[in-house]
Amino acid sequence: MLQPGTIVNRLYEKLGTAAKDRRIADLRVGLSYVGVGLDNGAAGIAALLRDRSPQSCTVLKEAGTYAGAHAAGMLRYLVDGQNSLHRAMGLATANALMEAPGDQAEDREATTYFNLQPGEKVAMVGLFAPLVKRIEATGAVLTVIEKNPQRRDLISEDEKQQALRNCHVAIVTATTLLNQTFEETIGLLGRPRVVALMGPSTPMAPDIFRDTPVTHLGGAFVADAARVLQIISEGGGTPALRPCLRFVNIIL
Repeated sequence: MLQPGTIVNRLYEKLGTAAKDRRIADLRVGLSYVGVGLDNGAAGIAALLRDRSPQSCTVLKEAGTYAGAHAAGMLRYLVDGQNSLHRAMGLATANALMEAPGDQAEDREATTYFNLQPGEKVAMVGLFAPLVKRIEATGAVLTVIEKNPQRRDLISEDEKQQALRNCHVAIVTATTLLNQTFEETIGLLGRPRVVALMGPSTPMAPDIFRDTPVTHLGGAFVADAARVLQIISEGGGTPALRPCLRFVNIIL
């Protein structure tokens, strides 16, 4: 089993050199997302897990110093961030540094790749509400593993482990990279034919998922940086951001 933090450490190592040549032009911390703009016009986003962020007026004691700083410093939060806000800033920086993939990426709706069959078992780690009806319409049996009781009824630890062990398809939210549960989650899987890491936070870097069961990356690149940063700073979430993002899928 991979150690917690393995994937974000790989991502940091992959992008460390590129980060030294870039500076932070803009940082936006919203209600649902963090957005980072770079001096070359690129931007990246990552989900903000507010339930784990420290609640005090000193959350970011460095506030006011980020713009103009080397991107390498913020990227470092990927591996040594002290809270989920830091880690989201690091992941957003990483996503801004990533180049959009070429022909191997498509923007079809992700479930079209899964070829779900009636009776197949799907484990969804983190609720992707727009996908629920599409999955259930195929006749597949869906189990949602969610930490937030306001979004979905919670299931027991035994039920969670059984769902992961027995699923044919696993859909895992990229926020597991932010709450440091990704490696644990994939370690509980049996032998699913599809393991998809999904969400706008997903780092679209196939090589960092070597020796993992991940077969599919479904993420997004920022198409309109100025608009994305504005929406984040005004408290917008995924529905508001969607028109400004390019959603892509990579089959590993």
